[in-house]
Order: sequence, then structure tokens, then C-alpha cells
Amino acid sequence: MNERFIPLPGSDRASAPRIRTVGPVEAAAPVEATVVLRRRAEVPHDLIVGPETISQAELAQQYGADPADVDLVGEVLGRLGLRVIDADPASRRVTVSGTAEQMAAAFRTELSRVESPDPVGGAPVEHRHREGQLHVPAELDGVVVAVLGLDDRPQARPHLRHAHTEARRISYRPTELANVYHFPPGTDGSGQSLALIELGGGFRQQELETYFSSLGLPTPRVTAVSVGGARNHPGEDADDEVLLDIEVAGALAPGAEQQVYFAPNTDSGFVTAVSQAVHATPTPAALSISWGAAEESWTEQARMVFDEALADAAALGVTVCVAAGDDGSADGIDDGRPHTDFPASSPHALACGGTRLDADAATGEVRSERVWGGTDGGGATGGGVSTAFRLPIWQNAAGVPHNGSTGRGVPDVSGVADPATGYEVLINGRRSVIGGTSAVAPLWAALTCRLVQELGRPLGLLHPLLYAGVTPGHTSRGFREIIDGSNGAFQAGRGWNACTGLGVPDGTELLASLRELTHG
Repeated sequence: MNERFIPLPGSDRASAPRIRTVGPVEAAAPVEATVVLRRRAEVPHDLIVGPETISQAELAQQYGADPADVDLVGEVLGRLGLRVIDADPASRRVTVSGTAEQMAAAFRTELSRVESPDPVGGAPVEHRHREGQLHVPAELDGVVVAVLGLDDRPQARPHLRHAHTEARRISYRPTELANVYHFPPGTDGSGQSLALIELGGGFRQQELETYFSSLGLPTPRVTAVSVGGARNHPGEDADDEVLLDIEVAGALAPGAEQQVYFAPNTDSGFVTAVSQAVHATPTPAALSISWGAAEESWTEQARMVFDEALADAAALGVTVCVAAGDDGSADGIDDGRPHTDFPASSPHALACGGTRLDADAATGEVRSERVWGGTDGGGATGGGVSTAFRLPIWQNAAGVPHNGSTGRGVPDVSGVADPATGYEVLINGRRSVIGGTSAVAPLWAALTCRLVQELGRPLGLLHPLLYAGVTPGHTSRGFREIIDGSNGAFQAGRGWNACTGLGVPDGTELLASLRELTHG
């Protein structure tokens, strides 16, 4: 068999940080990989930016993978000993299995076993590891656009911070923030589906019932969905993230049903979970993602197919809310330069930054609100200018700085995130105060569900509506701009800024603005 192989663009992978080599991968060890195929046709820009949406069947038929491509992949990789165990043409994913030896030969790479730090905390994680570029058989040139999962290193970290007791000044029940941010009265998200992505941890139903009962709310319907062998597994460090997300979203949109997708913390697991959530029935009104990592820690192919999954979301009418990060403008990289977090930096994600809030919880009156950063609570909101994605058209007039390039500006919107003015939640029986932009993504997802409920139609990609009329120094209707503070390399100021985006929501005004813009 004389297969000719060609490089797979964007597949080059750097070494994982601070690795310790454990040894080779056993030749006969079973390995699964996600092979992502080309679209039948590119999704039209007008469909992505809305306001019209497309059905799942139409998206699959017009812009999914061609079944002939699925068959070709099965045939070509089958000659190399790999087996197709699942195929989803709608999201263009084919799952293949084989031995480590067969996988390494099929994609011209070397696999080893290493240990590297767990971004969630705890002991180092042992995983498969590869470096350099992948290759595919020449017959699949242009057909296969990504191969994920051969290297199953931990890909992302949760964007949350615990309040230090000595630093905590004030905290809020999430229901009180609906008052502070003027969520539209008479709405609760009823009739809507809200999806959450989790890369570890779990929840217990009894704990949810205890928490929501303490808020005087009915417990929302929460369903766990297993992805890639992962499952709802309470008792892990990531429980904090899972419960923060569910409790914030459920307190602010108690009428919305939640689907919580538990996936392995790998590039393949993350992309698969998002694809499944976006293409689920019923289509969710909002998807909340509180995990991410600096753009540079992703392969170009993984960023590309993840971004394309978020473009699918926009076309289907799903608003994807993503935490912008908790490590300031450096995003945890110690090279002295600013960095943005992905997937928040995707132009198809509503990137959610963070503030420090001093408000009267009883009345909702805001005494002050500034950028989260440089305070005794620790951490700072992510934000800056992407080096991976170009400036999208809706940010053309927003005043995004040219940070050596004309990249997409992050974040788009904000909410309270400083743990010193954080969220009161229940975590494994303990009343806790947690902050981080992790909490802002479900806050905005919950607000989106309430807006969709009232408008009677999905919103999808909110950006063209939110940025309508924005110019340097002037924000949009429906926002209260944040003008004080810094996240490191960037300062707050009038209008859009790289710390808090357009600002924090005034939900009632935002509803009125969206109603006008969508001619509702």
C-alpha cells in the first residue's frame, strides 16, 4: 500500500507546558479521534449575522458535510486500519477509532505519554501528547479540515475565582443582580432552552433543590448530557464551575430548561460538546461557556472548526455567551504582551468581561461599578485584541485599538465578576462566594433567554444589534458604560473598551432597543 500523504494545514501543535515524559503509548492502545470535514458550501454572511435563522435540516443539507465525503473518509482511513464509529454530517464530524500505532501511521505523527499540569487544579494529568504537524492521505486533501483528539492534553481552564474572606466586601444573590441590571420584568426564560458546557465536575439534584429553595424559586429542570464518555460526576474540583453556572443561570432565568453538556477537557471534547449543544433539539436560545485558554494554546485547526461551530450556532439562532478570562490582559501568559482568550475571541461568541460592583442589593441602586482588576480580590477581567481573528464588520466603528494588527476586540459586554463583590452560591453543601467571568457568561445567557421569551424569536448573533450606532466614545442603547479601571494593558473609557466592552446591561432598555431593531 503506497499512500501519498500531505500536510494538514493548521495542525501544527506545540509542546504542552511543563511536561514530564512518562513513556511511549502502547502500540495496541485504543485511540479515538475526531475528523472534521469540509462544508458543502460556506454559510452566507447574511445568514450568520441574522436576523433570519435556518432550520437544522436546512443547515445540514446545505452547509453540513457531503455524505460522499463521509464515505470517502471511511474508505481511505479504513485502508489504514481505522474504523468509523460515528458520523454526524450536520456538524461535519466523523469519529474514528484504531490502535495508537494505526493512528500514528494514518496521520504521520508520534504519540507519547506525558504528565502536565491540570488547569483545574490538583495533581498533574497523564495524557497522550504529540508535537508538530499532522498529515493526511492525499485523497483527503481539502476534504479533511481538522483531526482532533490524538493529543488529549487538558485544553481549557474554568474562569472562576473564589473570594478571599479578608478581601470580600459585599456579595450578591444572583436574583439581586436581575434588579441591578434591570432584567425585563415579567420574564423568566419560560419556553426557552439554555445549554451549558462543562469540562469536568458535576452536580447533585438535591443540592440544586436546596439552593433554589433558599432563593424562593422553583428548581429549574436541569438535564445532564454525556459527551465522549464524560458524565455528570460530582466530587471533583470542577464542581465549583458547574454549580456556579447552573445556579447563576437558574436564578436569573428560572423558567428556562438547562442542558448541561459534560465533555472531556480536550480540544476534541470541547468542540464536540459545543457542536452537540448547537445542533440539539430543541435548538437552545443561549449557550453558556465558562472555559477557555489563551489563543496561542490552541492549534489553528481547532480554533477554526470551533469558530465554525459557533457560526452554525448563529445561523440556527443560538446566542453563545463566553467568559473572557480572569487573568487580565496577559491571559496567564508571561511574555509581557497582551493576549486574548479563546473561544471568547471568536467573532461568533458574545465575549463577557468583568466588573467590580458596589450596589444596594435591596434597591438595585449602583453606587459604583468599575473594571475588575488591580483590587484585593485577586484576578482581573480578560480583554484585548485578538491575533487570530480579524476585526468583524460590526466593530468597525467601535474604536478597537490597533494592537499591531486590526483584530477582533474583546470583550463585547460585561457584568460583575470580582470575587470581592461576588455571587452567593451553594457548592457541595458550603455557602460560597465566587466570582470570575465564569459567572458573567451564564448571567448573559439567562438575560438572552428572557429577551427571546419576550420578543418571541431567537436572537442568534447579537453583535450587529448590540453594536448598532456605536462610535468611539459612545456606547449602545441598553448599556451602562464602565469608565474607570484597567485590566493591565488596557484602560476603561467612554464607549467600547478592551476591559468591559460596551458595558453592563440595562435589560429593560436593551429589550426596547432590540424590539425596535428587529421590527418586533
